[in-house]
Amino acid sequence: LPERDRAELKRRKLLLEVTLKSFWIRKGSAFSTAVARPETELTPEMISTGSWRRLPFKPYNFSSLGLPPPCGHLHPLLKVRSELRQIFLEMG
Repeated sequence: LPERDRAELKRRKLLLEVTLKSFWIRKGSAFSTAVARPETELTPEMISTGSWRRLPFKPYNFSSLGLPPPCGHLHPLLKVRSELRQIFLEMG
């Protein structure tokens, strides 16, 4: 359709444009039917026997955040000090 007619049909909501996507799926170089879990830890036994050289290791994610500490609280005197500071700030 010419652009002018297509715009007119769209304006009257008589035309609906749909985008179709297609993908080709092929076996890659690392394709395998068995699921292999990569190693996550390096043990002293692996180092002494040299087996770590032929094992696949999971890549390390340096940008991930660590877990927060499981416990810990502010000291009671620090809580009192912060409350007093907040009171004086509110008073001006």
